[in-house]
Amino acid sequence: MLRRRSLIAAAAATLPLPALGQEGPYPSRPIRMIVNFPPGGTTDIAARIYAERLQARLGQPVPVENRGGATGNIGAEAVARATPDGYTVLSTAVSPAAINYALFGARMPYRPEDLAAVGLYLRVPNVIMVHPSQPIRTIQDLVAAAKARPGQLNYGSAGSGGSPHMSMEMFLLRTGTRMTHVPFRGAGPMLIEAVAGRLEASVDNIPSCIGHIRDGRLRALAVTGHVRSSVLPDVPTLAETVVPGFEATAWFGMQAPARTPRAAIERLGAEIDAISKERGTRLKLAELGADPPNLTPDGGTTPATFETFIKAEIEKWAEVVRASGATLE
Repeated sequence: MLRRRSLIAAAAATLPLPALGQEGPYPSRPIRMIVNFPPGGTTDIAARIYAERLQARLGQPVPVENRGGATGNIGAEAVARATPDGYTVLSTAVSPAAINYALFGARMPYRPEDLAAVGLYLRVPNVIMVHPSQPIRTIQDLVAAAKARPGQLNYGSAGSGGSPHMSMEMFLLRTGTRMTHVPFRGAGPMLIEAVAGRLEASVDNIPSCIGHIRDGRLRALAVTGHVRSSVLPDVPTLAETVVPGFEATAWFGMQAPARTPRAAIERLGAEIDAISKERGTRLKLAELGADPPNLTPDGGTTPATFETFIKAEIEKWAEVVRASGATLE
């Protein structure tokens, strides 16, 4: 009798388990999307564009939950510690997904290996600006002024460690100039001071400041992408003016807890890729001044290409943080 039970148990152990548990085809219930920044910012806007389309394509609710704080680390840690079953995902940005590892160092509450890459949503260039009352009319003028008065000019950003801050530090590093960083608690407060003329320069994501530029309240000097922005076609890139090869963009995408079943990762990645190629999505991205993923030859994204992209971004920004001495003020 004991031998018979042992044989039955051994046979059962060799049977394949269902890929994602006993719930049936994935997904069979709502997928919670955590956004690691407050509502209204570019991370939140991008997340809601994709959440809406994912819900329609998957046939399951995709509720969005904002968990901001610590430059995106709080929400990212929550997902890194979540059950890896494919039903909790993270809509994230370049800071918590790449920059923060070097900036926070030992204080970082999670590691790159705690999160799995799913797909890149979009990329958004930053733009360097001055108040129209400034005599600085070109990016070359700003470089000359900064070299003439090392450390005496200031510039504002939406906060320490964000893409605008680190893009500016990368620009200063590569032009051999120094300016004083003035961090704010978000783009809104920073832009109020910039428009009032109380900052000598400022830097921000294009979606947040495009209205001020179009209305003439701020003068755009250069964008940080590798090509000119479609919404600011007359504004040159840093690469074509003062720093050949320069590229530093804010980017946004989806990650999931490590050890999430590969079938779920690939399914979500395929859906994000399909959504990024939809005409409606492309039009919404264009309105934001954003570029599509462009990680694959057809302009899309995959979990594998996004993972490679994140690794390269971690290395790039670690070097910028090290060389510039950037800190969390």
